[in-house]
Order: sequence, then structure tokens, then C-alpha cells
Amino acid sequence: MNQIIIGIIAFVAGMGLAYFVYNYLFKSKRAKDVKEAEAEAEVIKKKRMLEAKEHFLQLKTEHEQMVNERNSKMAQAENRIKQKESSLSQRMEENQRQKKDLDTLRDNLGTQIELAERKQEDLEKAHKQQVEHLEAISGLSAEEAKGQLIESLKTEARGEAMSYINEIVDEAKMTASKEAKRIVLQTIQRVATEVAVENSVTVFHIENDEMKGRIIGREGRNIRALEAATGVEIIVDDTPEAIVLSAFDPVRREVARLALHQLVTDGRIHPARIEEVVNKLQKQVEEEVVEVGKRTAIDLGIQGLHPELIRIIGKMKYRSSYGQNLLQHSREVANLSAIMASELGLNPKLAKRAGLLHDIGKVPDDEPELPHAIIGMKLAERYKEKPDVCNAIGAHHDEVEMTTLIAPIVQVCDAISGARPGARREVVDAYIKRLKELESLALAYPGVTKTYAIQAGRELRVIVGSEKVSDTDAESLSYDIAKKIQDEMTYPGQVKITVIRETRAISYAK
Repeated sequence: MNQIIIGIIAFVAGMGLAYFVYNYLFKSKRAKDVKEAEAEAEVIKKKRMLEAKEHFLQLKTEHEQMVNERNSKMAQAENRIKQKESSLSQRMEENQRQKKDLDTLRDNLGTQIELAERKQEDLEKAHKQQVEHLEAISGLSAEEAKGQLIESLKTEARGEAMSYINEIVDEAKMTASKEAKRIVLQTIQRVATEVAVENSVTVFHIENDEMKGRIIGREGRNIRALEAATGVEIIVDDTPEAIVLSAFDPVRREVARLALHQLVTDGRIHPARIEEVVNKLQKQVEEEVVEVGKRTAIDLGIQGLHPELIRIIGKMKYRSSYGQNLLQHSREVANLSAIMASELGLNPKLAKRAGLLHDIGKVPDDEPELPHAIIGMKLAERYKEKPDVCNAIGAHHDEVEMTTLIAPIVQVCDAISGARPGARREVVDAYIKRLKELESLALAYPGVTKTYAIQAGRELRVIVGSEKVSDTDAESLSYDIAKKIQDEMTYPGQVKITVIRETRAISYAK
């Protein structure tokens, strides 16, 4: 028991001693740490103060620099202001001096103007006196003399102008005529096309006159059925072995001719058979029209045509213009246009296309009150042809303004094809009327005594009186007549105007 107590006392005493030792050591260490922390804090404090001083000095330096710069700028601005004030003062002084000089000049000008007005009045009086003196000497008033002078100047100027025009024309002919003739002649020589002549009637030949009775039928039933089915007037008269088919539509005449040929060959002629044959042949001719259009486009190397345009081209085979087959004429114009365009460095395919389509307005039967060129242009626009082609179609008779270089080529080639000898046949009355119009148009000019249209209207000889028309006036007269014919008349090719002025001296020996 005592040992236990002694053990406990020893344990307690050991614990107390340990606590005392621990407490002493802890306090000693804490005091050391505090001192070290205070020393470190002092170091940090001094470091921060040094950094703050450096930053303050830097800011102070920058501020002083900014202040110096601002002061410098203010000094410069003050100097500029002083310079401007000095310049303004000089300008004001200069303006004052100029104002004084202007006042002085104004006074001098006023004096000079007064003197000039007085001199002008004196000159007008002197001029008036001279005019009165000249009028008294010449016996003419000033207005009459002025009129005579103006007329004299007009006559002289007109003569010089005509001489100048002739020189320009001659020079242009020398430089351009040779090349133009070469191109046109080469173009014509490279195209050889047969010319077909069509009429408004077709003559159907039969073997004997007995067939006429069968064609007419009992009480005329067969011929009436044939006329009703084809739309063609069938004339059966006393002409031996011939029946005349009359219609303005060549396609209908062709259908009627083929129908008569098949009916006569077959021998069965009655209304039902006639209607059957005509319907069959109408489809056949329509197919042939399309085939002709396609073949024409292939022959000319033209692609991309609208099917309706192809059908119109095929119908040209059965149309004629002034006795010239329309399809052959269009093919000829297409070839001529392509060759001429290639010679001039233009697009030959586009020119050939425009040349082929230039007369498509003659085929449709609608809108007859419009010119065929305008109708053709509308058709080309409707079927999406290029603007150059549409303009060439519409402008080949000058109905619309030419806007492309293809248009005059098509116009020229159309004239070449139509003006070629044998290409077209004119009605005699129209031909004579055109010759009379040529002669009467030239005869209306003053000084013209006689006119003669020669060479089928290709040349107009104009005889003038030598006492009324001078040589200079003759040149002017030929130009005026040519201009008037060009503006007022329609003619193929060109018309040459020759003015003849001669002086005759006549005496009689008795």
C-alpha cells in the first residue's frame, strides 16, 4: 500500500516537473519567435517604405515631365497666337491700302467711262452720218444692202460647201469603194442560188377534157366539195387539158394540186373520198413543211431554232415575194450575210441566222396592218432570239433604228439578192409608176427643163437650163435630188442622178 502511495506521489511529482520543464521551454521558444517576427516585420516595413519612396519619386518625376510638356505646348500656342495676331494686323493694313487703291481706281474708272460714253456717242453719230452718206451714194438702204450681202455670202458658202462635200465624197470613195466592191463581189460570187418564180395560180394538167366532167361531178358536187375542203378556187373553163387552181395561199394550192393528182390517178372521185384525201395531204404537207425547215437549218448550220420558227421557215417554200421564192431568197441572204460578216471580222453565224429569219414576217397571216419587218421582229422576240438578230430583222427596211453591225449587213444582202437581174419580177404598172415618179420628182426643181429615167430606173438624167443653173448649182441640184429620192421613194439597188448643163449657140446661114 505504501509503495502504491509512494508510486503515485512519484508519478505526480514527475508530472509536475515535466509540466514545469515544458512550460519553461515553450515560453522561451515563443519569446524567440516573437523577436524573430518583429525583426522580420521591421525588415519588411523598411523595404515597403523604400519601395513607396521610389514610386513616389517616379510619380513626381513623371508629373514634372508632364507639367514641363504642357508648359512647352502652352508657350508654343502663345507664340502661334502672337504670330497670327501679327499676320492679321499686317493683312488688315494691306486690306486698308488695297481699299484706298480701289477707291482711287473707281474714281479713275468713272471718269474713263464717262469719256468712253462720250466717244461712243460721237462714233454713233459719225457712223450714222457715214451710213446716210453711203445710202445716198448707192441708192440702197442699209437693210437692202445687208440683204444683198447675206444672199451673196449664202451663195458663195453654198458653192464652197458643195465643193467641200464632193471632195470628201471623192476621198471616201477612193479609200473605201475599192475594198467595199471587193467584199460585195466576192460575196456574190461565192453564192450561187437558183431563182424560183411563183404565181398566185397553179395550172393542173389533165390527159383529156373528159376528166373535167368527173372532177366537176353531178350537179357540181365534187368541185364544191374540193373547194370547201382545200379553200382554193378551182376554175374549169375551155382551156384544153388544164384546170386552174387560184388562191393567195401557196400551201393551200399545193394541197389542192396534190389532191387532184391523187384523185385523178386513183379514179375514185366523190365527196367522201375528196375529204379523206385532202385531210391526209394536209397532214403530209404540214410534215413536209417542218421537214423543209429542219433541212434548211441543217444545210445552213444553224442550231437552236424554236420549232415554230422552223415551221415558218418551211412555209417559206410556198411563199413568194415579187415573184422570187421566199425560201430561196432567205437562204441566199443568209449565205451572203455570213460571207460579208466574215470578211468584216464579225460573227458569221449570227449574221447567217439573221439573214435566214429576216423575212419571217411575210409568212404569218395575222397583223397584216404592220410591216413584215416589225412582225418578224416580234416573232423573233417571242421565240427568244438574240437582240442582235431581232434588231437586224426589224431594221432591214429601216422600220426601227439599227443598233448592231449585223443589221446593215442583212439590209445590204437583202438588197443584193433582190436587185440581182432575174431575181424578181415587178408588175408593169408599178414599174412604170416608179419611173414617172422619178421623172416628176426631179422636174419639180427650178431650172429643170427635162428628165429621163433610163436603165430600168437605175439612172436619172436631168437636163437644166444653162441660163438658170450654174455649174455650182448643178452639183447642189444633183445632191438635193438624190437626197429627196432616198427619203421619199422605195427602190431596189441605187439610182444614179446625172445633171446635164449645156450651152448651145445656134446660127443659120441663108
